[in-house]
Amino acid sequence: MREILGRRRRLLSQRSDGRPDLISAALTFATEWQWPVLPGVAADPQGRSRCACPDPGCTVPGAHPFDPGLLAATTDARMVRWWWTNRPAAPIVLATGGTAPCAVSLPALPAARALSALDRRGMRLGPVVASPTRWALLVKPYSMEQLGELLYAQDFVPGSLRFHGEGGYLALPPSETGQGQIRWERAPLPGSASPWVPDVEAVVDTVVEALTRTGVSAPEL
Repeated sequence: MREILGRRRRLLSQRSDGRPDLISAALTFATEWQWPVLPGVAADPQGRSRCACPDPGCTVPGAHPFDPGLLAATTDARMVRWWWTNRPAAPIVLATGGTAPCAVSLPALPAARALSALDRRGMRLGPVVASPTRWALLVKPYSMEQLGELLYAQDFVPGSLRFHGEGGYLALPPSETGQGQIRWERAPLPGSASPWVPDVEAVVDTVVEALTRTGVSAPEL
């Protein structure tokens, strides 16, 4: 289901200077939705395609935790407020799994086709997070055993398909990373409750098909 455009939750609000209000978004995720979050490492100010972390070959610049590490993710309002008061431009990173959603991500073009296919089938979708190169469909938490069975049933699993499960992470809107602006392709519906998300089984077949069908180019980005 798409969000009706118009009134948006404060997680999509902007500050008076026009920049995204990251602290309000982070507080919404943590305190209203009980999604554990933490600040991501910033992109390198000397070149946004590079990361400010020590890894010169970082493949997700500005879109991952570094200091603090992933285990510091929390839903505590005081900690979240302190982090983004001191680092107001820090990307918002979700620690996936546990009490938070997991995600299935794939390159943007086949992701758009997968969403269209799911819409045609009448499948109810939850929020979809998009960067300029990849989209991530949020799904209910799953176990490694559950995921293994799903993948074993596939004839082929493309390398460009990624799973963000327990111990994983995902940058959330309205973060700015080295890959560009993180936004909602399918925004959460208004309301104070944590957004509904589908089971992972409901989307795996369609996203694999979108990546492997003839004529689809899906580089391993």
